[in-house]
Amino acid sequence: METDPVKNSDAQAMVKGPLRYVLLGIGFITTGLGIAGFILPVLPGVPFLLIAAWAFSRSSERFETWLTTHPQFGPIIKDWRAYQVIPPRAKIIATTMMGLSLLYLIFVSSLDRPIVATIGLILLLVSIYIWTRPSHRPKNSKG
Repeated sequence: METDPVKNSDAQAMVKGPLRYVLLGIGFITTGLGIAGFILPVLPGVPFLLIAAWAFSRSSERFETWLTTHPQFGPIIKDWRAYQVIPPRAKIIATTMMGLSLLYLIFVSSLDRPIVATIGLILLLVSIYIWTRPSHRPKNSKG
């Protein structure tokens, strides 16, 4: 039986109790940030939507379904869950923003150099991770 990559790929049960409300809150906040990221060029929307989908997958089937079947957001989440796809535009924006942030830390901030170097190393590792993910779903995939 083939699983639907749009649905919760981890197939974990919904969380109950107070943690459910924390996850719902995370889902709503990150959905809002994700939507803002599609409007504002300096805010990355995709990572926030992926976090929202994760949070809703453990707290609300209704909101997860809404998010994963949304005409604009659903395909992004589906491609990430099924193939760990990061679109080229998202890679470029993420890398550019990390680079600009590092330049700010180097030339404007008053942080100690070892801290800036550590942040730079972390940003480099994140960039490597981003650029080693596929940019498109496999050609033979359905969806």
